[in-house]
Amino acid sequence: MAKKGNRVQVILECTEHKDSGMPGTSRYITTKNKKNTPDRMERRKYNPILKKVTLHREIK
Repeated sequence: MAKKGNRVQVILECTEHKDSGMPGTSRYITTKNKKNTPDRMERRKYNPILKKVTLHREIK
């Protein structure tokens, strides 16, 4: 049987990359517990195109 739970898969997308106008995107896939974090997730992750750590936000 499949596991039942509150964990869902989310996509994090770079916020600075969108504003820079450069081609491509920086996205990460992770999981979160919907019960503990109902709001959109924000993490500082490495953007290989900009070559620095930037803020990544959850997208729908």
